[in-house]
Amino acid sequence: MSDLDPNDYEMAELGPAIKDVEDVVALKAILDREKEGQNRPGAISLIESRIEKYEAEEEDVDTDALNLDDMSTADVGNAVQSIDDVDELRSLLEREETGQDRGSVKGLIESRIDSVAGSEEEESEEAELEEDLPPEEKHPDLSHPTADKRHVRALQDGVYRDMWVYCETQAGELIDVSKEMLGKARELMDEYNDDYDAEERVVAVLVGDDVSKHTDDVIAYGADVVVVHEDDRLNRFQHTPYCEIFCDMARAGASHEGGEISGGRDEDWRDYDKPRYVLFPATNNGRDLSAQVQAELDSGLASDCSGLYIEDTVISNPVKTGVAGEKKTFERVLHMKRPDFSGFEYSTILCLDNPRREFHPQGGSVIPGSFEIPAPDYDREGEVVRHEADLADAWFQISVTDYERLDEGIDLTGHDVVVAVGRGIGDDPTKGMELALELADAFEDAEVGVSRGIVTGSYQFDGHVEQYTHEERQIGETGQVVAPKLYVAAGISGAVQHKVGMDESDVIVAVNTDPEARIRDFSDYFVEGDLFEVLPRLTKALKNGELDLELAGAKPAGDGAAATDGGGGA
Repeated sequence: MSDLDPNDYEMAELGPAIKDVEDVVALKAILDREKEGQNRPGAISLIESRIEKYEAEEEDVDTDALNLDDMSTADVGNAVQSIDDVDELRSLLEREETGQDRGSVKGLIESRIDSVAGSEEEESEEAELEEDLPPEEKHPDLSHPTADKRHVRALQDGVYRDMWVYCETQAGELIDVSKEMLGKARELMDEYNDDYDAEERVVAVLVGDDVSKHTDDVIAYGADVVVVHEDDRLNRFQHTPYCEIFCDMARAGASHEGGEISGGRDEDWRDYDKPRYVLFPATNNGRDLSAQVQAELDSGLASDCSGLYIEDTVISNPVKTGVAGEKKTFERVLHMKRPDFSGFEYSTILCLDNPRREFHPQGGSVIPGSFEIPAPDYDREGEVVRHEADLADAWFQISVTDYERLDEGIDLTGHDVVVAVGRGIGDDPTKGMELALELADAFEDAEVGVSRGIVTGSYQFDGHVEQYTHEERQIGETGQVVAPKLYVAAGISGAVQHKVGMDESDVIVAVNTDPEARIRDFSDYFVEGDLFEVLPRLTKALKNGELDLELAGAKPAGDGAAATDGGGGA
């Protein structure tokens, strides 16, 4: 791996590229190439941090020789990562306490002790009693005693049911991702009720001006109950009133103090304290609302999800189980899959209770295009609930008096074919885009898209193709999600963020010079070759009416070709 050239990678791709390089000499060679090339401060810092990590691992730390007074916080942090003896770590902690007594340094050593000790931690009755003290008594010297991150509003032994779906509207219309979420929620809760012998429901939430007209639609797409709040002041999204309304709906007007419920309304249609699950769209407004609602409801949020399922899970983390070294089964857990920050793996986010507080509703926001829009069934029956609450005038101090609607740009969805290009066009960017356009023109219904690497890269394009390289054509997690009959990925490596945007395509054909490119794992056909040679052959074959993918150089991608379900959770 010492021949890796960091100058060939964007910053977002460099981390995954060097993650398997563990040789310090090789890493230093990569660092030299970066300094001789683009010399990016961020890249240099990234490579140097990995060098420091492995240099620290190679060193046999002599704790007696460590002079903490001469070491910075970062130096201490690096040093203690190589110490696995709890007694030595406690000795260092005592030396720091009798020396400079730096809180940040003590925190690092204590964290390492907790990590190393694991199941060896001793839990005395006195410690248990202290942990149960309210923050005001536990930390009498603090002006903000809840700064120890222990919430005091979370419920204890709360009752939770149903999956709620916030159905966003724009310009008076129910947006597609709202329909997608309703369909997925219906599927999840049908399976949930079978698995757990339950009768829990999908609850749609409509907030805005004149949104009652959508009640029949959301029921047709899968809702059992629709909770509606209408007010002519809600004709445009404003996060304070929308958040307050949603949370009042979710808690039935109750407040939660010290883990107990006070106040609230008796509602005929429900008999629980808060929803079990809640979904929001990962749109601009949905991201805003979801973060505020989940914080107000004392729970967590998995943002930008593209996969959801519910099942039991076994956890051994003592923070969640309450007992080190023991496992605990958590039931009915919503597993929320999202691409992780490396760009090459999925993470599965779980929202789990711990022994002293409960995290409900389990919530996530969903990337538009992640699920299919179900066929509406207007014969379905559902209950409509009118939500009434006083809206404070202070929530409406700002109003929009005039606005301009931006051009919606290019919609890549709905086409039979999408031809997408990535960093592989780097040798001749303009020619690469021309070849993609020519191939798209050879089909009856095709459009051209690009990867994020094209949008964020520093490629120079001639004017006649430059319009095809803008962000509006980006495919992926932060771009458009497409599912054409045929998807051609030319010069695209296959980061998970891009995979999210196209892995529901019926047939995926990848063209890449690298036989180990990640995109091969989820392609139906893989052409190992230069896109500058392969794309013209495909275009010629199409124009001659003789297109045969295998004759054009494509071969079945192998066992990984069938892996188009979003990948495995990490």
